[in-house]
Amino acid sequence: MQKPKLLDEARNIARLKHLSYNTEQAYVHYIREYILFHNKRHPSEMGADEIREFLTHLAVRKNVAASTQNIAFSALLFLYKDVLKSAMPDVSGVERARRPARLPVVFTRAEVQSILSRLRETNFYVASLLYGSGLRLSEALRLRVKDIDFEQGQLLVRDGKGQKDRLTMLPQSLAPALKRHLEKVRFIHQDDREKGLGEVWLPYALERKYPKAASQWGWQYVFPAPKISRDPRDGRARRHHLSQGTIQKAVGTAIREAGIVKHGGCHTLRHSFATHLLEASYDIRTVQELLGHKDVRTTMVYTHVLNRGGRGVHSPLDFAEQTLAV
Repeated sequence: MQKPKLLDEARNIARLKHLSYNTEQAYVHYIREYILFHNKRHPSEMGADEIREFLTHLAVRKNVAASTQNIAFSALLFLYKDVLKSAMPDVSGVERARRPARLPVVFTRAEVQSILSRLRETNFYVASLLYGSGLRLSEALRLRVKDIDFEQGQLLVRDGKGQKDRLTMLPQSLAPALKRHLEKVRFIHQDDREKGLGEVWLPYALERKYPKAASQWGWQYVFPAPKISRDPRDGRARRHHLSQGTIQKAVGTAIREAGIVKHGGCHTLRHSFATHLLEASYDIRTVQELLGHKDVRTTMVYTHVLNRGGRGVHSPLDFAEQTLAV
């Protein structure tokens, strides 16, 4: 049996490790870039110097963001450790891309309402969960019907960032509309089944363990795509979830129509969720758990953008006895 090519082997191992499709694509991309950068030399023939040179090239010449360089580093770590089964060479001294110390953009409550009021149906439901439940866009779109607990008023987020599950709240004001939405989704699913389709992609080895689960109602996506498509991994015809680009475009249009000049988007709604909870005096540890942050220091950045002026300090101009005319 012929040994698979390096990139094909990387894809196979990524799937065995249950990495997300986006992560798989990113890793394969940077492994390919690494090989091409060194004139198609095989990675087993290269070591610390070549890795250091490539990562420095990304930071200095291509001027990539710190997060992009970190993804490239993770891809090479995956390559050497999991694909080539060798220790990652010591790459100390790499020129690192600088991560700017920026505070997250946050919408006011009025701005959030203005944005949501300009969205309709599915776009509105997804955006409402980003703000009302603190979900990442990918988490909202990957929700399955069984992950919504209307009785308890909560959502189960599976395989969030870091492949961790967590619970967060389901906005009660959204529940009735979401139930009506699921009635429409169920009709679509029943129609698919009558056509011999109606299956969704299942994580891990669940498809082998539960052969009928892929077509069961509970496993269907809450926000399905409008069309059946071919799965890029196995070529099977399935109804995937709605694309991120669809929601991002709709939210971007709503922001512009609302006359908001802040540089925001879907993730800004999640930032606003955290900030507004802290403004309402909820405990930061509670907010951390709802967001799924590993470290509370990540959550603490929102304490610096609360609507309290310069960190709660009053301007000396406000102490003046007379108001200055502008």
